[in-house]
Amino acid sequence: MATTDKPHLTREHSLDLLARMIRIRRFEDKCAELYTQEKIRGFLHLYDGEEAVAVGVIPVLGDADRIVATYREHGHALVRGVPMGAVLAEMYGKQEGCSLGRGGSMHLFDSSRNFYGGNAIVGGGLPMAVGLGLADRMRREDNVTACFFGDGAVAEGEFHESLNLAALWSLPILFVCENNLYAMGTALALTESETDIQRKAACYRIAAEAVDGMDVVAVEAAARRAVRAVRETGKPYFLECRTYRLRAHSMFDAQLYRDKAEVESWRRAEPIVRFSAWLQANHMVHAEEIARIESAVAAEIEQAVAFAEAGTWEPVEHLTRYVCAEKPT
Repeated sequence: MATTDKPHLTREHSLDLLARMIRIRRFEDKCAELYTQEKIRGFLHLYDGEEAVAVGVIPVLGDADRIVATYREHGHALVRGVPMGAVLAEMYGKQEGCSLGRGGSMHLFDSSRNFYGGNAIVGGGLPMAVGLGLADRMRREDNVTACFFGDGAVAEGEFHESLNLAALWSLPILFVCENNLYAMGTALALTESETDIQRKAACYRIAAEAVDGMDVVAVEAAARRAVRAVRETGKPYFLECRTYRLRAHSMFDAQLYRDKAEVESWRRAEPIVRFSAWLQANHMVHAEEIARIESAVAAEIEQAVAFAEAGTWEPVEHLTRYVCAEKPT
């Protein structure tokens, strides 16, 4: 590992990593509560257990770099800097939402932060990332596009098409597979003859590696290597983050396909508990500091809820806006 690839684990940086993960987790806990109250409607896919991936990868990117996420993208949006109030207002369907209330939980978007957002289609962001990478190549712009997707996407045709074109055209894309072992209700081992997903990328001659997706420091180190490689070579890189979602696939999911004991065993290795315990054991963070983080996050969530509750509904007469392009004058 090159020196530049190593995360600088100062107290400040350690607290930042921990705070970012806690912020995602507590926000989504609140979203689950609001969903049961029918304040949030439609589908809701939570990131519980996978926070180390977004927190480890996204801050390594530059402001001009692009991010394409999945429908489990609340954490990605928050880490990228999309205001929590705008994210929650979007889930409420309010005009103040980051997608003007038209996208909901699965379609968060913020062009000002180069956050190209979620996609309700499994693997649907992969071709978009290829398009963004191709645009950078044609314009000779030095940007990286980070594309997040789940293990379920590897069974889709666009996964193979996208990796093939990215390799063929030497596109500056960082592919980040959030392998949480289950695609909706189907275990990876029941759908893929090759479950070592990084090897699929190697078949397209794309540099690839796997990392413990429950270890935020390991993810950040791998992300630094990957981003540096993309910038230096202009070629794609594939990062498989082996993680686990602790909640169901969505709030509609009865979760009958996996054993409760399995979930509990993974819960003991979840990234927030794991990292905070390590920091405290090494006297880098004290319990009072963690309590202050929790308190600050709780206050931010309270403000976000108030912002969403006070938001406005789009007038019915605007229903057909943005459906078709406006005629040129």
